[in-house]
Amino acid sequence: MATASVAFKSREDHRKQIELEEARKAGLAPAELDEDGKEINPHIPQYMSSAPWYLNSEKPSLKHQRKWKSDPNYTKSWYDRGAKIYQAEKYRKGACQNCGAMTHNAKACMDRPRKVGAKYTNKNIAPDEKIESFELDYDGKRDRWNGYDPSTYHRVIELYEAKEDARKKYLKEQQIKKLEEKNNNQEGDDATSDGDEDDDDLRVDEAKVDESRQMDFAKVEKRVRTTGGGSTGTVRNLRIREDTAKYLLNLDVNSAHYDPKTRSMREDPLPDADPNDKFYLGDNQYRNSGQALEFKQLNIHSWEAFDKGQDMHMQAAPSQAELLYKNFKVAKDKLKSQTKDTIMEKYGNASTEDEIPMELLLGQSERQVEYDRAGRIIKGQEVILPKSKYEEDVHANNHTSVWGSWWKDHQWGYKCCQQTIRNSYCTGSAGIEAAEAALDLMKANIARKEASQESPKKVEEKRMATWGTDVPEDMELNEEALTNALKKEDERKREEKDERKRKYNVKYSNDVTPEEMEAYRMKRVHHEDPMKDFL
Repeated sequence: MATASVAFKSREDHRKQIELEEARKAGLAPAELDEDGKEINPHIPQYMSSAPWYLNSEKPSLKHQRKWKSDPNYTKSWYDRGAKIYQAEKYRKGACQNCGAMTHNAKACMDRPRKVGAKYTNKNIAPDEKIESFELDYDGKRDRWNGYDPSTYHRVIELYEAKEDARKKYLKEQQIKKLEEKNNNQEGDDATSDGDEDDDDLRVDEAKVDESRQMDFAKVEKRVRTTGGGSTGTVRNLRIREDTAKYLLNLDVNSAHYDPKTRSMREDPLPDADPNDKFYLGDNQYRNSGQALEFKQLNIHSWEAFDKGQDMHMQAAPSQAELLYKNFKVAKDKLKSQTKDTIMEKYGNASTEDEIPMELLLGQSERQVEYDRAGRIIKGQEVILPKSKYEEDVHANNHTSVWGSWWKDHQWGYKCCQQTIRNSYCTGSAGIEAAEAALDLMKANIARKEASQESPKKVEEKRMATWGTDVPEDMELNEEALTNALKKEDERKREEKDERKRKYNVKYSNDVTPEEMEAYRMKRVHHEDPMKDFL
């Protein structure tokens, strides 16, 4: 491999340049500066720092290297999440028909689909999003923390601070409780000295806890099957060095992705190969089998229990979480067996009963069925009418026919009693006759009313009779009986006003005489009378 060198005027100049470079490497001469004023590293090999002969460069530089400086067009910034630039009040042409924003269309809209879009309602127009486009540099593309908001970590800090405060509060309460017990048992200086000893014990316990935490971080393990046998920190995903690395199982570019930082390959690198010949099926295979699946279910149970208000945390108290999960599984199995026993006790268990007859198992019987040439049944088997999913022949409220078996005047009803009310009780033929009689009476009253309207008579002042019709001319009232009825009516009203005067043995009769009806009419309040308040 030929290397380019700088042309010198004479051998003497070349020799001086070599001596100067050796002195600079030894630290006996000042460092050389490049065109930008930066110090040139003397440890860089000459064939990398020296420019080609055709550039006519008199001193070494790195400008001939490709992209030896970062491109100013590259950036490490990230998208401004949730930023809005303009809030419109009316729908604009070309905007999203769902939310009304101009920065996207209805197909790419991330809002909830509205029943009537903003294009037609012209209400609740969504603001326009901030659209950014920038080009990341080499480090920005591979930075997995790019765009992370550090302010979200405050929630974790607050959680740990709350736990620490609760721990201190608990220790303080225990300390106060011990001091109270000591004060009750002893007096004077002895109680004070014991309290100081308790404080020392608590401090020693805290120190022990801190030391145990530090010991976990300083844990060092030996490497597995290495020739040197050196010690190193705890490393995940270790493999035997004789085995083939997982990223070398399939060299296809489009095969399973391998993350070199975490040394993980989630998918199967050889999905089409025989499973019996493969020793590695991907990291997901280990996560979904064995004790990893049980650990996953334990985590899910702790999360759900914490969401429902139970003080349970898998990382803070793993023993407690595992014990609660075991109790939960026992209670769940007990509830399942109890439900199964209840169902079997109510409906029975067909598997424990007598054996099924062979006729039912083999589908054979002694019944003879005759068919014609077309395959239709002639005799030997009754025709089974198909039933619908609705209830049939269900007669409620003593009806003998179903609802909808009778129709009259645009109304459905029951045929047995001709009633059009769904929840009515059946009255049978008597109800039909009563309905017909009521209809005839209504027609007679309508005809009589029309006749009275056609030939109006002179209105005469008449006294109303007992049952609401006109007083016949031949009806006479007994004055003495009327006087007694008026007295009884006054006495009844006084009893209504004062319930203490009401007697226990009340005699009641349905027979009302004309005198009593006349007395009631004379004593009742006329609501339409403007002078009723002065009676």
